[in-house]
Amino acid sequence: MLRLRKPLSYYKETYGSELWGLDKLYLMMEKEHNRGQEGAGIGCVKMHSRPGTEYIFRERSEGSDAISQIFASAHADIDKHLAEGEPMEECPFVGEVYMGHLRYSTTGRKGISNVHPFMRRNNWRARNMLLCGNFNLTNVDEIFKEITDLGQHPRYYADGFILLEQIGHALDRENERVYELNHAAGLRGMELSRKIARDIDVRNILHRCAPKWDGGYVICGIAGNGSMWALRDTTGIRPAFYYCDDEIVVVASERPVILTAFDLQVDQVRELTPGAAIVVDYKGDWHQEQILKDKPARQCSFERIYFSRGNDSDIYRERKRLGALLAPAVEKAVDGDMDHTVISFVPNTAEVAYMGLTEEFERRNAEAKVELARRLASGEVPYTPDVEHIFRRQVRKEKVAWKDIKLRTFIAQGDRRNDLAAHVYDITYGSIVPGEDNLVIIDDSIVRGTTLKQSIIRILDRLRPRRIVVVSSSPQVRYPDCYGIDMSRLGEFAAFRAAMALLEQRGMHHVVEQVYRQCLEEVKKPVAEQRNCVKAIYAPFTDQEISDKIADMLTPDDTRAEVRIVYQTIQDMHRAIPAHTGDWYFSGDYPTPGGNRLVNLAYINFYEGHKDLRV
Repeated sequence: MLRLRKPLSYYKETYGSELWGLDKLYLMMEKEHNRGQEGAGIGCVKMHSRPGTEYIFRERSEGSDAISQIFASAHADIDKHLAEGEPMEECPFVGEVYMGHLRYSTTGRKGISNVHPFMRRNNWRARNMLLCGNFNLTNVDEIFKEITDLGQHPRYYADGFILLEQIGHALDRENERVYELNHAAGLRGMELSRKIARDIDVRNILHRCAPKWDGGYVICGIAGNGSMWALRDTTGIRPAFYYCDDEIVVVASERPVILTAFDLQVDQVRELTPGAAIVVDYKGDWHQEQILKDKPARQCSFERIYFSRGNDSDIYRERKRLGALLAPAVEKAVDGDMDHTVISFVPNTAEVAYMGLTEEFERRNAEAKVELARRLASGEVPYTPDVEHIFRRQVRKEKVAWKDIKLRTFIAQGDRRNDLAAHVYDITYGSIVPGEDNLVIIDDSIVRGTTLKQSIIRILDRLRPRRIVVVSSSPQVRYPDCYGIDMSRLGEFAAFRAAMALLEQRGMHHVVEQVYRQCLEEVKKPVAEQRNCVKAIYAPFTDQEISDKIADMLTPDDTRAEVRIVYQTIQDMHRAIPAHTGDWYFSGDYPTPGGNRLVNLAYINFYEGHKDLRV
């Protein structure tokens, strides 16, 4: 979100165009493209339009090139109005308040109607609203009941639409409060309307609505009067950063986006406090206010490992540390034979962890050489060919895997599609010694394992390594996310499928039935009293047993090399990412009561054959 704090003429004089705000929004969205490729939308509010002229604009599109499409459409509208003789400041999408959103669906709902921002229309200016966010609520049914009990009739049963109606109702109440005060004071007509626009306090709206939300979220809104807000959930599950000066207020999901777009230093961009909102009023004055009670922070660790841009200074260091901490497990997986081990990575998100892993082995080599040099100098050991070999030892690292990002598998079906999928990755031929070398390849995560089985292991096996060791910089993903990342179905997780296979293999199928019965009973309880029953599926097995089973399941039948899989431990993940303790994907310890309810529902849905998380 972006709010211009000065008249449009200022940006024309200072930066050469009234479109400076729109251009910055475009840059920010392109820099944040990693957060969603399914669709995109923008919204704009004009602060000083005349009655009878439009003042709120929206453009949305689906597909991986949605950003280009919506901005091309916006500029086409501007050009059309300019050609008709309108001044720039009266053209569509030339305003003071902007909103942009990138679509990353979390429950499988598709279609343009699900692309943010959502919009609420009304003839009273301050009752209009644009809404977008990075969120999933776990208690949609409770909020739905609340608003329907009031007599509202939402068009869809989805958290975005339901929030729009709930917040919209609160916005109406706030408008009525200001209307009654000023109508009683004798104001009428447009003077009254302008007074309402100036005096609307969105903090009242947030205090009315937000305490009822359970989930992970950053929810952003713009009222038709230009008031703007962004609210972060009380445990900080979803990320949010902001920057303010005398020209702008800007909010984004990631810090580097703001740093790059506005040429700032790291310490100039602040993280929005969990449970707090940054609020900008009609005049452009801003402040941060604590809306929700403070709770122990449970910021999402998987954001740091996988989802967020890696050029954030903190995230960069964390991902290197994740790689470094895997060194002992990697060395064990190759039976200590580092002389015959080549280390590589799955492009492109695992590259930083790969750097950390290889640097750790280089550090170990350097320490060994220093210690050996000391012992040689003291006469403790003689100079032998083995000693010389140690001094010459280097970490063997190659770029073995290449991702052909332009390969489109959707052009074929059936076996033809599977064949194309197997070739999404390619290899550097001649990069290892066939039959002698181990090949270690690190990925940021192994969640479903589909690409690993269909493509990566098959293509790596063509190099004829003695052993393939696939390393995940994240722990085993065992539990669904219900706070905003598309990982909702238990049956898709490689770790869950492995645990189920082990139960079947060891004659423990009764556990599967028992957990189902427990989940059925658990969801009958009040949400705050529910516990995560799915933990019992994993309880009989060690992490290594599950990893070994995953390796067995994901290895194609015709693979010549031995395949091993190494996962990060939860303990080491916390060592690498100490400030982001939200580890429910891996531990099953959900940060809000609604998480336990939805994991139990997810298991029920799995057992009964339902596809979607929500029932």
